[in-house]
Amino acid sequence: MHYPEPISKLIDSFMKLPGIGPKTAGRLAFFVLSMKEDTVLDFAKALVDAKRNLRFCSVCGHITDIDPCHICQDKQRDGTTICVVQDPKDVIALEKMRDYNGLYHVLHGAISPMDGIGPEDINVPSLLTRLQDEEVVELILATNPTIEGEATAMYISRLVRPSGIRTTRIAHGLPVGGDLEYADEVTLSKALEGRREL
Repeated sequence: MHYPEPISKLIDSFMKLPGIGPKTAGRLAFFVLSMKEDTVLDFAKALVDAKRNLRFCSVCGHITDIDPCHICQDKQRDGTTICVVQDPKDVIALEKMRDYNGLYHVLHGAISPMDGIGPEDINVPSLLTRLQDEEVVELILATNPTIEGEATAMYISRLVRPSGIRTTRIAHGLPVGGDLEYADEVTLSKALEGRREL
């Protein structure tokens, strides 16, 4: 179907977002047309402000509007523990549970030779610098439970081992409320490996 050019451009723009196909992009575009102009302008301003005013923390690599970020500036946090994650959204997920009070380090990706991504392409060098400069006792590797995430965790643990810093890996396994019959073999295997005494 032929749309007027402004709607086509809007649909194309929505389709650049992850998980948005042509039908959803079309629905979103027509929804925007039904919104009040002030609301659309506020939405557009929020997009531009986020793009212009957010950057990565020079210490941990988390997304922030100030440098260093609020987490790195917080003197109440445990500076002896650093949790290593792949993306800023992982920091947000961990912060939601309110159980972890240490610091973070965001890698901005994972090692993936198939995609041409090596250790030098992610935020590993700055992590090693932090480990020399700060009094870190434990490094928690919380990369995703994928082949790339596991390879990245193994690579970092080998680099850190000579320093004597305790290196741990987050547990993998069955989600709370999940059924064994629906779990895949890898998840069940990881759940058995990570078992603990009651």
